[in-house]
Amino acid sequence: MHRVEREVCGRTLSFEFGRVARQADAGLLVRYGDTIVFASACYKKEPVDFMAFFPLTVDYREMAFASGKIPGGFFKREGAPRDKEKLTCRLVDRPIRPLFPENFRNETQIISYLFSSDSENESDLLALLGASCALAVSEIPFLGPIGACRIGKVNGELVANPLMSQLDDAEMSMMFAGIRNEKGEDLIMMIAGEAKGISHDDLDRAVEMAMPHIRTTLDMQLEMVKAAGKPKIKPDKPNIPPELEAAVRERAESRVRELNKIQDKLERQEALDRLKLEVVEALAEQFPDSKGPVAEALDALVGRDVRRMAIEDNRRLDGRAFDAVRPITCEVGVLPRAHGSALFTRGQTQSICAATLGTKSDRQVVDDVELEVEEKKRFMLHYNFPPFSVGEVRFLRGPSRRDVGHGDLAEKALEAVAPTEEEFPYTIRLVSYILESNGSSSMASACAGSLAMMDAGIPVKSAVAGMAMGLIKEGDKYHILTDILGAEDHYGDMDFKVTGTRDAITAIQLDLKLPGVPWALLREAVLKATEARRHVLDVMEKTIAEPRPDISRYAPRIVSIVIDKEKIGTVIGPGGKMIRRITEETGSQIDIEDDGTVTIASNKPEALAAAKAWVESLVAEAEIGKVYHGTVTRIMTFGAFVEILPGKEGLVHISQLAGERVREVEDVVKVGDKVWVKVVEVDDLGRVNLSRKKALEERGELPPSEDDGIAKRPPRPRDGGRDRGSRDHGRDRGPRGRDRGPRR
Repeated sequence: MHRVEREVCGRTLSFEFGRVARQADAGLLVRYGDTIVFASACYKKEPVDFMAFFPLTVDYREMAFASGKIPGGFFKREGAPRDKEKLTCRLVDRPIRPLFPENFRNETQIISYLFSSDSENESDLLALLGASCALAVSEIPFLGPIGACRIGKVNGELVANPLMSQLDDAEMSMMFAGIRNEKGEDLIMMIAGEAKGISHDDLDRAVEMAMPHIRTTLDMQLEMVKAAGKPKIKPDKPNIPPELEAAVRERAESRVRELNKIQDKLERQEALDRLKLEVVEALAEQFPDSKGPVAEALDALVGRDVRRMAIEDNRRLDGRAFDAVRPITCEVGVLPRAHGSALFTRGQTQSICAATLGTKSDRQVVDDVELEVEEKKRFMLHYNFPPFSVGEVRFLRGPSRRDVGHGDLAEKALEAVAPTEEEFPYTIRLVSYILESNGSSSMASACAGSLAMMDAGIPVKSAVAGMAMGLIKEGDKYHILTDILGAEDHYGDMDFKVTGTRDAITAIQLDLKLPGVPWALLREAVLKATEARRHVLDVMEKTIAEPRPDISRYAPRIVSIVIDKEKIGTVIGPGGKMIRRITEETGSQIDIEDDGTVTIASNKPEALAAAKAWVESLVAEAEIGKVYHGTVTRIMTFGAFVEILPGKEGLVHISQLAGERVREVEDVVKVGDKVWVKVVEVDDLGRVNLSRKKALEERGELPPSEDDGIAKRPPRPRDGGRDRGSRDHGRDRGPRGRDRGPRR
């Protein structure tokens, strides 16, 4: 058993190999504080005959027992991966995929489990480091390892590997991954994260802070490799036979150069499909059953020419300048019944986005193993990529990892400018459907989502746009491509997505196909992305420059009031009787938080007002000098009790029932009568004294009286003197009239 540990950011980080999963090609435990992630790497020893892509699978699961929980639901066991688990899989996959030899086509699988969580050290960092270390120790030909570090901005200060509790209100949370090349240079492999609006200088300082910790985690893995690493296998079989590749190049190279001059995506794809059929048929006799390899060889030929055009001819597929953005059109209000909607088109990429406003009960419950409390999301963006958007036919399934990842990126981009719950007490859901795609549909979703939010009247802090930057690099020569096409993403070296306002960054995601690039190159891409983003915002602002002054008439109206926490039970009522009555009679929806916040929602203003007034009356206190229209609830010999507020009674002494002398209370009022009364006193015990006479005088139904004296509430009798209608005084007799003695 081998163990490597260091102090990293004030906590002990350790890698432990040789104690667990000894039949895997590599299996180890990564521990940071009391958070423990298991990571394994396995591969099939025989390569597949042909595979158009590297068959790498990354799986990550969180066990409920990691934080002492039992899964909910009927089966009481972990089920399908949740969104956070899918996002962690993508986070791990993104930086390790480029670090395998081009001709390595053996099926490879990374499996990681969260076994223990201290709710302070995040597991995704450990999943990435564990996958890297497992691959580095195994015999799998991996060009790593990879180091990683998360940088947060907390209270204006940058913090390396911040605790989860620190990230709750952080201004930034950004994961950086990097490697060290053969020359000893530090290169960036991945950046992924969100921010509430950071500057380029913040990003520079974050990279500078992350690099020493990335080096530390690299050194720890290299130490483990030195102690327990296995000799690497050397794949020597090319994925495509050289003779087949040469035959395809001979027949198609000149045709490909002409084909790549076609600027329209569909026309170019149709021409490529025809060429593919011709080459397959021509080589069928020489290379039988080689349709896949021929197609892959032809695709590689197209890719090499796309790269040649950029490096040698300084030309892009669609003829644009390297820093030019495709034509953009924007429309809002395209869906009349949606609370907000937008159609955003950039070149041949198009997103339609709808915004829906809901109440607190519409929030998404997030069952996160690492959280000590259940989280509820009030801002959501769901991304959908139907097959017709790229002219394909396939079954519609549930959201893929790609759908979840793209939606999460666009959600982070926009959540930074969304109003707080105190400013706008709505649950916000955005849904983006990609109707057409030719590169960077996630950034189109961010733009369409920003437009839809403003169309819905959501008071966003600023408009947000996104831009995807590409890279084609050959040796020391390179070109950064603004607003990449789908083909430039496919054949290029980078997909670098940056979202934000005019001057601040809200989200970043870097996806590389190279074994790392220097930060100086990426910073150049960030600056170019900023200029392009400002151009997109200019176009968007011509369509809608600021949020609409009011929400859609189809959206629910919401008001919030804060009541005394002691009176929550009064509003809810026994078994929820009172709150059900309010919702049924007014048609409103009511949500009550533990802190006393009551949120009332309704599509009808009159129903909203009625429900609000009802709730306020339930928790209201009697005001001295105010006249109420109450109901007589009890008759006593010395006066009548009148309910002036729900559950709140006061006493009208017999002397205050009328302008003249009253002999019997029943001569003036009876139980159930509606009477006007005025609050004249609230004593130290909270008891309310009322006057019907004063109320009638104030209403002009009686002449003013010279006597302002108010009879006080009589003392409770000690024995005898039982009053009519009272169960609170004297003796309580049994069913046969026998004296049962004084009540205790």
